[in-house]
Amino acid sequence: MRFLTVVAVSLACASPLAAQDQSASSAEARPPEIPAKAFAARSQLSGAKLSPDGNQLASRSNVNGMDYVMLYNAANGAPVGTFAMGEGNRLNWVRWAGNQRLLVSASAYDEYNRYWTRLFVVELDTGELYSIGRKEPIRDGDNVIWVAEDGSSVLVSLQANPRHYPSVYRFDLTRDGKRDQVQGSRQGIWNWYADKDGNVRIGTGWYRKKLRVYYRGPGEEDIEMVDKIHLDDLEKENETYRYFDILRVEPDSDIGYVFEENEAGKVGLRRYDLARSEVVDTVYEHPQYDVDGAVFSRDGKPVAVTYTDDSSQVVWLDEKLGAIQKGLEAALEEDTVRIVSRSEDDTRMIIQAGGAADPGALYVYTPAEGTLEALGEMSAGVPFEHLAQPKAITYTARDGTPIRAYLTLPRGRPAEGLPLIINPHGGPYGIRDTLSYNSEVQMLANRGYAVLQPNYRGSGGYGDAFFDLGYGEIGRAMQDDLDDAMDWAVSQGIADPERVCLVGASYGGYAAVWGAIRNPERYRCAASWAGVMDWDIMLRHDRQFFSRRTTSRWRNRYEGKEERDFRLADVSPFEQVERLKRPLLLAHGTDDGIVNVEQYHLMVRAAKEQGVSVDELLIEDEGHGFSEVASGEAWFEALEKFLDTHNPAE
Repeated sequence: MRFLTVVAVSLACASPLAAQDQSASSAEARPPEIPAKAFAARSQLSGAKLSPDGNQLASRSNVNGMDYVMLYNAANGAPVGTFAMGEGNRLNWVRWAGNQRLLVSASAYDEYNRYWTRLFVVELDTGELYSIGRKEPIRDGDNVIWVAEDGSSVLVSLQANPRHYPSVYRFDLTRDGKRDQVQGSRQGIWNWYADKDGNVRIGTGWYRKKLRVYYRGPGEEDIEMVDKIHLDDLEKENETYRYFDILRVEPDSDIGYVFEENEAGKVGLRRYDLARSEVVDTVYEHPQYDVDGAVFSRDGKPVAVTYTDDSSQVVWLDEKLGAIQKGLEAALEEDTVRIVSRSEDDTRMIIQAGGAADPGALYVYTPAEGTLEALGEMSAGVPFEHLAQPKAITYTARDGTPIRAYLTLPRGRPAEGLPLIINPHGGPYGIRDTLSYNSEVQMLANRGYAVLQPNYRGSGGYGDAFFDLGYGEIGRAMQDDLDDAMDWAVSQGIADPERVCLVGASYGGYAAVWGAIRNPERYRCAASWAGVMDWDIMLRHDRQFFSRRTTSRWRNRYEGKEERDFRLADVSPFEQVERLKRPLLLAHGTDDGIVNVEQYHLMVRAAKEQGVSVDELLIEDEGHGFSEVASGEAWFEALEKFLDTHNPAE
């Protein structure tokens, strides 16, 4: 285990807090079996955030199925308070509003399995917890777009249901505080933005193939449409719409900060004249990768940007913070070191350090004293010194497309003739895997499996051209990419072609089951958590919760841009169940609001009618992911048992 203590740190040299070098471990020794419960467990320091004055630390945790807000003394890590969110409420995030008040987002599903969110306030002076906004459940009740510096009020963009456009309200943060509508809804506008002083300045959204932008200049009363882009016009000119996302608006100015693509398709952080709809200058643009995140100071100036190559990278624009980052990296010697939260005056910081083979730990760093105080491990029950180190590889798909993937080999076993798990990510569009800690991958590697995570076509992070290769290719070329990943591992001598299974969640669960149906000669079995089994049913379900615009966009992605003889039923496991010959593990949560549990029940019945072996796992009151530790543990244990039966590692 990690040595956790308070130490003086010279930021020029290594610290005893640094993780051990795993390469020094004996290549012959197999690691001990780590319990599934340890991999499923969560840290009570998840989402940790410092108060503006740096004296307190708030985080979220789950204990015995109940979500809590946890409060700590930031100076010594001592717990000073807990606040239960109540039965059925899932805690999404925690945010400070001043030094003695917390904003908390919670979500739940109603009796019709409709998802809603609500905003709560925790008064630290009194320990009182109360909700603000509408009393009845609404679709989007926690979209905070501005917080007063003293924590006295907030602006919230409220959306009653998926087919209503949101309006913005100002709430006084008291139990019976005043509520005023400060911005009414506008047709087609889904996103509202405020400046540092709490003035709603911009609204954006798509309506009837047009991007609408409403803008209010500094001190102006009216908000007016200033720009609109028509997709049909762009298509006639053989152009595509450039990615555009507003981040911040400077008060008393027409200048804002945006993410926007350049002519070559690279997303950078740029200063933008909102009144003239034109770029002023570029703050940061990476020559190879899209910028995907930005950090701003309280006065609205950018201090850092992030991009992702194989893992998330940070570039500090602030020289002082950049020097601190470099010193911490040298001291901790971990793959990833991040400043995840800072006090307003930067006198105290929360540092997270870890890597793809280390769930990591949190530390309190005090720059003036040069000390790091370890708060705790992110996954205390997992001995990181026994985990496997993933590595990035690139293989070539059958049509010549290069595919980036991540390979994790079990420790203590020769890298030849291994049982292989192909582990496709969810999404599928715009999502990707990275070289980061993955508890499921590590559990499988710990049991003796090689695991390969392909970023198949349509995945995010590789540019528009690669993304567009996924259009209309669900169950087709996207699935070819998974088969080609297997062929690469076999050609390298790493995998035994007779011992390959597919395991995934959400879209990955679909891809797992579909792979076993489409290519039973390749795969011995498939395991799915919350997978889609019928795409037409999925789209009918989405229509209840999404706008027409969103539903239409997803159907276009599923079916593709070109006219061709293709039906979603042709690549739906339920519709093709007569071809199913391989064993399945099908698992789902009863309260899944993204992929309805109906998909699970349909496929279980259909598979049994075909006489196929089906292991079933239905978890009551669980959603699309694992909101409770027990749910993740149940999935890991069921998966381990299933694979041991149908594709044993030994």
